[in-house]
Amino acid sequence: MTTRHFIRGSLFTFIAIVLLASPVLAAKNGPGSPTGSGQVFLPNPVAFLGDQSLTDNKDANYPELEPAYQMVTLTNLDGSGYLIGDWANIRSETGPPAFSETNTFIYTRDDDRFEQVMAYFWITEAQKYIQSLGFGSTLRPINMESQDVRINQWGVDNSYQWDKHDLLRFGKGGVDDAEDAEVILHEYGHAMQGDQNPALIYAGESGAIMEGFGDYWAVTVSELIAPSGDPACVADWDSVSYTASPPHCLRRIDRDYHYPEDLNGRIHHDGQIWSQALWDIRSALGNVTADTLILEAQFDFAADTSMPAAAQVTVDTAQRLYGKRTAKIVLGAFQARGILP
Repeated sequence: MTTRHFIRGSLFTFIAIVLLASPVLAAKNGPGSPTGSGQVFLPNPVAFLGDQSLTDNKDANYPELEPAYQMVTLTNLDGSGYLIGDWANIRSETGPPAFSETNTFIYTRDDDRFEQVMAYFWITEAQKYIQSLGFGSTLRPINMESQDVRINQWGVDNSYQWDKHDLLRFGKGGVDDAEDAEVILHEYGHAMQGDQNPALIYAGESGAIMEGFGDYWAVTVSELIAPSGDPACVADWDSVSYTASPPHCLRRIDRDYHYPEDLNGRIHHDGQIWSQALWDIRSALGNVTADTLILEAQFDFAADTSMPAAAQVTVDTAQRLYGKRTAKIVLGAFQARGILP
């Protein structure tokens, strides 16, 4: 069994795009409609409000959080009245499944159905973004299916992707994991990689690449849909429960770590070298070009790839898709991290 974790500390860690970035309240829809509306965090209260003093407060819904709730359109629903659709299939084992005859899903964080809406919205939007880049049409599809998701009572504050059952599972403890969009997106990043390249080995440098990509994917999609003042901080809301001082971040993608001297054998730490290289590529090329070449390259990584080998595949992919100038920029980003000479 291979699981890819969003683990903390030493325990584990165009036009279509404009539309994605502008959530709006949908009109009420009757049974059978593929669209609806829901209340979510964009991407989380700390990032949205810029308030590092917010706490979990035992899962309470308290006044300081109220401005962080936003209404969004839910798309691609199957019309059953549940949070099931083309790209996400949400189940809960800690409360009743969210259901609405009008496809209107309005809950607050003290209700586990809020996490169900969060998971449905963010996974669906991520898949729509992937397809807007051409994957599934002009390029090979990536996880182009209804992703199974479970909102669970689990004994540790952690989440994971389980490739054997093609499942995402979001735990509780502290801030419930599915309350933070970047936790959701990180785990979905693992599901994407598992679909693209199921032979990838979750260990060593290949495991660090997987974790680094998960962090990068969380940030690139989050920043696209809900820009924040500190985009390089991953999971600012979830991490208030286990970080001592602000800014609260599970990890960052701007640590300025360098390969190979900053490797320490812990894949979540080492992945920050890879994630910063990807972030630098995005900063130089924009999200559309960067995410297209980054995703396309992952199909061709060796199962036990090293960072230099994966970086060279990414440079070659940039050359194939966009030509010499873009490939040179990608090369420069990896050279800045010491990954390529």
